Amino acid sequence: MENLIEKLITLKTCDDVVFEIEPPLVKNMKALHPLVDEDGVKLSVIPLPNVSSNHMTMIMEYHRLSDDGKVKEFSVEKLDNEELKDFLLAVHYLNMEALFEFLTQAVADRIENRSVRYVREYFGIENDFTPEEEAAVREKNAWSFIGKDIEPEE
Repeated sequence: MENLIEKLITLKTCDDVVFEIEPPLVKNMKALHPLVDEDGVKLSVIPLPNVSSNHMTMIMEYHRLSDDGKVKEFSVEKLDNEELKDFLLAVHYLNMEALFEFLTQAVADRIENRSVRYVREYFGIENDFTPEEEAAVREKNAWSFIGKDIEPEE
């Protein structure tokens, strides 16, 4: 009889919290594939320097809901913009495609129909246009600004 219990994989987040993770979840983390093979893990503890314990907890919740077919119940609305961007970067670091797509859609939803100023602030992009250059771009492409000048809520 085959051993039905798979060995848990130990991950250590950047804030020194250790998680015992089941192999199916680690298989979704493509960045870890070189560290895990059929025989097990090549390291006793896999360090995750760009992933916090909060991120790992949310990743585990997303994985649980996706296994249950309830991924639509996963929400990042409670996260502020910085927390969402940090989570997105952690998921990108782990190369988790489905969750990355989910989070990029959440970012897109947050910036949809927002002003250029808001989007610049959201992503930390400095405006390198002079007022005259910006006015010329707005005039030339006025159609693209229709409905997009909603300022962020304070």
